[in-house]
Amino acid sequence: MPGSKSNSPKKGDEKRRDFYEVLGVEKSASESQIKNSYRKLAMKYHPDKNPSDHTAAEKFKEVSIAYAVLSDPNKRR
Repeated sequence: MPGSKSNSPKKGDEKRRDFYEVLGVEKSASESQIKNSYRKLAMKYHPDKNPSDHTAAEKFKEVSIAYAVLSDPNKRR
């Protein structure tokens, strides 16, 4: 099952990704700053604006996950 092992490290890397870095904000950023950064990046990388750019779609997913975590006070570090 080499295929399943090659996917596991990638998932682990995503979990260890610094969500503040993904959104381009400081760890001390306010909820408003986090939201503003998310909205700008979501507009920039949205799949509808970049239909043929698969890296933009991946970046959009990463930005969305980062925002989902950082916008929740219970998940935010």
